[in-house]
Amino acid sequence: MGKNCLLVVDVQNDFCPGGALAVQEGDAVVPSINRILPKFDLIIATRDVHPGKTIHFTKWPPHCIAGTTGADFHPNLKIDAIDLFAEKGTSNADDGYSGFEATNMDLAGILRERQIEDVVICGLATDYCVKETALDAVKQGFHVTVLTDCTRAVNLHPNDGIKALAEMAGAGIHLTTSDTFGTADIN
Repeated sequence: MGKNCLLVVDVQNDFCPGGALAVQEGDAVVPSINRILPKFDLIIATRDVHPGKTIHFTKWPPHCIAGTTGADFHPNLKIDAIDLFAEKGTSNADDGYSGFEATNMDLAGILRERQIEDVVICGLATDYCVKETALDAVKQGFHVTVLTDCTRAVNLHPNDGIKALAEMAGAGIHLTTSDTFGTADIN
């Protein structure tokens, strides 16, 4: 049986209520994520670490700037259970939506080195970084599950989150919830 990895995507202060680019109820994912952490062989958390000036801020308000509180993980997320941290969006010329764009590690290489077959994804936001990370995980050949109750969408346009879930399902990504997640879902 293959090993599994939980990718916790961008559960950072700036994406939670009160943050610079807050996702509605973004902090609501934290208790469910914390509850499922013990189910995984490897846990990797991604985070945006943007420079103060970046092309990314022509599309979005400034957020998750390196060295700021906004770039920190949500204070209730159990970061002591996280094995590795993948930083993305660190250049002034990239967006860094996908965890596979991490600049401090070769995420796909680490997953293969650790004999990970099943990648389970949660975090923020469904319609951007979660979606892009999930789609890239499929392209890298992993079996991918997204825990829908452990994600929230930006919904810049109405139903963006629903459309993102449909796109992921169409790419062969398994959608389930943390309550029903189990061995049958990933093997």
